[in-house]
Amino acid sequence: MPRKHLLTFALLAISGLAQAAETIDVYRDPSCGCCKAWIKHLSDNGFTVNDHVEPNMSAVKQRLGVAPRLASCHTGVINGKFVEGHVPAEQVRLLAERDDLKGVAVPGMPMGSPGMEMGDRKDAYQVIGVTNAGLDTVVAQY
Repeated sequence: MPRKHLLTFALLAISGLAQAAETIDVYRDPSCGCCKAWIKHLSDNGFTVNDHVEPNMSAVKQRLGVAPRLASCHTGVINGKFVEGHVPAEQVRLLAERDDLKGVAVPGMPMGSPGMEMGDRKDAYQVIGVTNAGLDTVVAQY
């Protein structure tokens, strides 16, 4: 195979792997508008989103191991890890690099977080990582 074609093939293969790693399943209540806005935020930031309308979000959160103290309105799953609430896309992406975490969460629905933009108001909030041992750790502050 000529070198030029080999390089092109390698780049396409790497690109395909990157795209596969950027797919997230999002579970949301059928009537939630901010969930749709968060999905748009992820899509605008290069994620492929599989949108699942779920009438019983409590069961989804329980199945995925999301503690009630971390709950928000929607729950994502990427590479077997949970993403709870209005987590910025950059933190979703960084989750893949954290083998010590089983998920991240933005508890509640802070104004100004992705999907919760309303005018100029921006509340301070934290992205909480949940370690494989079940401990909370702050991974980012906004």
